[in-house]
Amino acid sequence: MTYQAKEQLFAEIEGKLTEQGFRIVQQDQTRPWGGFFVIEETQAQQFANTYFDGLNVQELKIAGKLSPKVLVVAPGKRLSWQYHHRRAEIWQVVRGTVGVVTSDTDEEHELQMLKPGDVIRLNQGERHRLVGLDEWGVLAEIWQHTDAQNPSDEDDIVRVQDDFGR
Repeated sequence: MTYQAKEQLFAEIEGKLTEQGFRIVQQDQTRPWGGFFVIEETQAQQFANTYFDGLNVQELKIAGKLSPKVLVVAPGKRLSWQYHHRRAEIWQVVRGTVGVVTSDTDEEHELQMLKPGDVIRLNQGERHRLVGLDEWGVLAEIWQHTDAQNPSDEDDIVRVQDDFGR
């Protein structure tokens, strides 16, 4: 895919999120694997209603704070093999077929294929990697913060392995 295709996809996703009434508070198209959109935290229930079949966010809360995002992974790209100290995550595939690898240790296990509608829950500390396959993958994601005094952020990533040398 060309850079223009990425720009068009991000514009399409931004338009859809805006049309659905979501406030995008951050957007990043510069990640070597794709990028993401961060949605206003006060819209977590609306986001769950839209992308997680009305899942009650009160049941998702670990430390009282949730952060909704949309991940976009490029074909043939892999996010780092990583885990987090201050968050768990729940993902639902919105578009495309993607691969996910998970493990409780640093050893990568078998790739699972997820298609639109599939949901995966990742525990705090669980190793995981999102993999783009033959097409762009779009996932709804909710960060479940586990430390109310020190919520997770983009720096709460422990990279075990990274294709991009980060």
